[in-house]
Order: sequence, then structure tokens, then C-alpha cells
Amino acid sequence: MEKTYFFTGFPGFLARNLVTQLLNDQNVKDLYVLVLPKMADQAEKEIEQLVFTGNINRDQIHILYGDITKHNLGLDDENHMLLSENVTHLFHLAAIYDLAVPKDIAYNVNVTGTKNVNNWVLQLRKLQRYVYFSTAYVSGTREGVILETELEKGQSFKNYYEYTKYEAEVLVEQIKDEAPVTIIRPGVVCGHSKTGETIKFDGPYFMLNIFDSLKRLPVIPYIGRSDGMGNFVPVDYIFKATIYLAHLESGSGKTYHLADPNPYKMRDVYRMLMKEYLGKDPKWAIPLPVAKLGLSLRLMRRWLGVEKESLDYSIINVNHDCQQAQEDLKGSGIQCPDFKDVVPAMVQYYQQYKDHPDYQVPIN
Repeated sequence: MEKTYFFTGFPGFLARNLVTQLLNDQNVKDLYVLVLPKMADQAEKEIEQLVFTGNINRDQIHILYGDITKHNLGLDDENHMLLSENVTHLFHLAAIYDLAVPKDIAYNVNVTGTKNVNNWVLQLRKLQRYVYFSTAYVSGTREGVILETELEKGQSFKNYYEYTKYEAEVLVEQIKDEAPVTIIRPGVVCGHSKTGETIKFDGPYFMLNIFDSLKRLPVIPYIGRSDGMGNFVPVDYIFKATIYLAHLESGSGKTYHLADPNPYKMRDVYRMLMKEYLGKDPKWAIPLPVAKLGLSLRLMRRWLGVEKESLDYSIINVNHDCQQAQEDLKGSGIQCPDFKDVVPAMVQYYQQYKDHPDYQVPIN
């Protein structure tokens, strides 16, 4: 049966690649993408690439200009009616993905925007699945084992990104009785397991930025002495698993951690990345309070290419249990690669593009 899809967040990296995965895996009748007017040229280029690679007929894909922070997503009445009668699957990916984002900007897009999408979803008459892209870090500062079935546990948050994604997921959770919802909570997204492709060098790439800045030193230290766990997940696993679970009948009403089922300690991640990039092993350790103090200086942050907020993720000892996701993916052939096997592709891609300004996160 042919299906009609609607995506927010296009032409962002996640939405663009999920669209590509969808076209490879599913029978698509029509595909609508909601695009901010200022992103029009980039969206057109991405669609041209999809057509060029043979993944889609140009007549199947439709750009609609709008904004999730507006009523009915900023769509005119004609398109609103058309979509309400035809959309079967909606993927909501539009969000601010930035650990240092100010509260008002994050709240407007992540929370108000999701509230508007929820209201719009409830008007779709043929909807079979509403897929909301959250993050495993709605767990905030909680430690220990975090279950996929857990959300509101009185947690605090390390930054406004986590806080607003949590508030947004609470809103999505509230409509599970009214709409066929699937919530996806990825871990920290890293590059494609085979090609290394990524959209920007944040998360684990901040470590590579540090190594690149300090590469002439004879010894590079660890940052802190924590036994905190890393949770780095290749984008291709996330794409494949999301599309599969979005069409799994038993996936309706569930929340999935797309996390590493066998994560490494952050010290091991740090060491693996340094060994691959510089051929060195880290020695001794800078106490975390000293590192945070150093990164309180803008010049230091910019020289090292690191957001201070990223250090909070090096010390938290949390295990995002993904038993439900693993169980529902059985038989699909979709598995999360071992992080150590992804490191070479990540580092190679970083080496190729580390000096390209579009990949580096602006550091304030």
C-alpha cells in the first residue's frame, strides 16, 4: 500500500537522510517536506540530488513553505486541507540541536513548535504513525539505568536543549491516547559507520578538536577522572532503525532508545579517538573543575573548539537501556555497530573536513 509522508526539519541532515532511507525502504506515493522560506535554495538542491540518484521521481516530492512555531505550521488553507486528507506518516524532526542555545530560542522551536505539530497531527484523518524525534538526554541529570518507559522523574537538566526537548516530549506523550505515536530517543549522534559523514563536528568531535589544537604537545591529558559512560550512535543505525520502527505495527504507542547497547566509558572513547587521530595515548588527567575553569574563558573555548557544556556529558554515569528497541528490531538485521569499529571512519571524515567552517560549531 502506497503511503503519504510529511517531514518537518528538511533539509536538515537528519530529515534529509531519513527521507533517503525511507525512499530506499518503503513504497512512497507522495512525500511532503515543510521548509522554512529562508532554506528554500538548499531544499531545492537536496531534492535535485535525490532525483539525480534515482531515489525518487520529482513529481512525488513536494516542498511546502511554513514554520512549526506558527498556527497550522504556517500552511495555507488549501495545503492544510490536502494534507489532512492524505498524510499517513508524519516525522517531526524540526528542533534546535545546540547545547549552548538560549532558553527563549530553544523553547519557541522545541516546545511551542512541537505543541503546534501535535495540534496539527490531531487533524490528520488518515494518520497511521506520528514519529517524534526526541533525545535520550531527556533524562537530564539522572544517573544509573534509564528505561525507555520512563520520562517524568523530577530530573533537572544540564542545559536548555535537554530541558526543552524534555518539555516537548511530555507534550507528545500526552497525545498517545489520541494519535499513533512513536517516540525515538537517539543517543549522541556520530558519523555514518562506513563513510563517517556527519553534519557538524559536535559531541565526540569536540574531543578531536581538542586533540587537533594540542597535537604538538608531547603528552595530552585526560579531562577528569570520571567513569561516566559514552553513548555514541552512528547515524546510519538511527536512520534504518527509525524507518523500520515507524512502520512496525507494534511500535505504535512506544518510546525507543536508539542507544549503544554496549557503551564504552568516556575515558575509553577519549583514548580510542586520540589513538586513531594522533597515534598517542592520553597520560595523567586534568581535574574537571580546572578544565571547566579554563573553558570559562571564551578565547580558550574558541582555541580548543569546545563548548563548555559538553564537559557535563563526560562525567554523568548513565545507561540508557534499549531493551525494547532491541527486541522490536529482532529479525530486521538492524544492529548498532560497535563504537570502536566506527572510529576510523569518523576520524577520516574529520581529517578531511576539520578546516571547513560549515562543519565546525560556532563557539561563543
